Amino acid sequence: MRRKIYLLIVLLIVSGFIFGEDLLLDIMFTNDIHGGIDAYPATFINPNFPPTLGGGGSAATYVNGVRELTDTKTRDNLLLDAGDFFQGHPVGTISKGVSVIQYMNLVGYDLSVVGNHEYDIGEEALIETYKHAEFPILSCNIVRKGTNELVDYVQPYIIIEKMGIRIGIIGVTTTDTKQMSFPENVENVDFLPAKPELEKYIKIVRNEGVDLVIVVGHLGLPYHSEQAYENRYLQTGNEKEERRWGYDAQELAHEVAGIDIFFAGHIHKGFPEPWEDPITHTLVFQGWAYGSSMGHIIIKIDKETKTISGYELPAIREGVLITLFEEQFIPDEMIADTILTMQRIAEKGMDEVIGFATEQVAKMDVDAQSEIGNLVCDAMLETTKADFSFLNLGGIRGEIQKGPITYRNIFNVMPFDNQIVTVEVDGQFLKDIIEMRVSGSRHGLRVAGVNVIYNREREDYDRITKLIIQGEPWKANKIYHITTTDFLLQGNAGLTMLIKIPEEQITRYEKSLRDCIVDYVKKKSPVNIQIDNRWKRDDKSEMTKELLNELDKRN
Repeated sequence: MRRKIYLLIVLLIVSGFIFGEDLLLDIMFTNDIHGGIDAYPATFINPNFPPTLGGGGSAATYVNGVRELTDTKTRDNLLLDAGDFFQGHPVGTISKGVSVIQYMNLVGYDLSVVGNHEYDIGEEALIETYKHAEFPILSCNIVRKGTNELVDYVQPYIIIEKMGIRIGIIGVTTTDTKQMSFPENVENVDFLPAKPELEKYIKIVRNEGVDLVIVVGHLGLPYHSEQAYENRYLQTGNEKEERRWGYDAQELAHEVAGIDIFFAGHIHKGFPEPWEDPITHTLVFQGWAYGSSMGHIIIKIDKETKTISGYELPAIREGVLITLFEEQFIPDEMIADTILTMQRIAEKGMDEVIGFATEQVAKMDVDAQSEIGNLVCDAMLETTKADFSFLNLGGIRGEIQKGPITYRNIFNVMPFDNQIVTVEVDGQFLKDIIEMRVSGSRHGLRVAGVNVIYNREREDYDRITKLIIQGEPWKANKIYHITTTDFLLQGNAGLTMLIKIPEEQITRYEKSLRDCIVDYVKKKSPVNIQIDNRWKRDDKSEMTKELLNELDKRN
């Protein structure tokens, strides 16, 4: 065992004496790796002096340390992944996931589940990537379009025997994948509702004599699980809101009987302790994203009844989520070297300096504004010379630190290969876009070229109280040029109205949003982006005279 493997490993060794006669199953899990197998600085912990996360090398060290405790008779282990494994870091994105699959083979994953971002490269390319996997790919609800037949690159479940315990493991994928992907990437598949498919396969594996049922799902726990549960199941007198999206992990754990443990993903929020459903007592675990941590839970199994008798959290402070600091988990030399070789191939030229930031361009939101969001939308306007640009709130994944800016920094901000597009629409359509994204409980858009004030106390689609376009009052009948991405033009993020725009009103640029940002940084450096007056919520605001007059003309 290499030095400084962390206090946790000592606790694990001691735990073998504490637990007594119970069988012990160490389940290690990841979700939403998004290509984060390379070592990288944890700027989310300290932007100025970030500790280094060891990536796949440190993960391998941790996994191997746990596996040293295995005797296969009274203690054994599993290593599971809940999907979205490659799209995000260059080593994953540029290799179309092959590098991450090769890493997962080396560290010995038992399975992975299909995530929504797996389809970012299209189904044909995904099938070729999966051919490299030396472990099964699970999903019980992805079928060939127009049929009920599972696609041939997935299995609905596997049965594994550990220490005489038969364990059925079922995979499930969020049905939101359809709304989150380019239509052509998923045109040949359907995503069946998760709840009935899980109920179906739980019966199947139970009939095959399994003792425990584990679900690994690329769908997640709500950010505020306690509040979500109370709103859903404890409050009375309110009709349940119409389902706009697929089931999440909390709903499935509560509404589907027979699940012992659920490993979730998709949401990018880690929970140090499991969510335990008060009725079914299903345990739901979910880790952080981008390979920053390794999830680990020690399940205690009564060897007579072959049922779960309890569990232990492996770390005192972190619970089930072990942050993979490079200094604490010295990377496995062979795996770290292999990843570094793949990384160098993928990242050639990425450390070239393209500009300079005088201050940090942060991701932290002020209402729907953020400094990095403002920069990206400004870059879209600069490229297309449009009147207005917008992007969904979740479309930006990183921020830029003070100092030199490299292509790698821009990749971290925008890891997706979305292309920019411009559409010609009238002012009413433009206003409807904004109104849609502040209706209900929605929180808005990243924008540029406009000054918007809205009042959430007003009725839906009448919440905007001030609307200025390029310094002039909004006109309902004026034709405006609007820039966004081809991803949103396909109706994603709830913007289904964009699908109705005729092709003759669309200009498609053969340029990625990422390259658009690079060009902007080069041109505008040194970059200094501020929160400004482009977007503001004011629940006491009254509609401006100009806006009232224009709406009166429409009526």
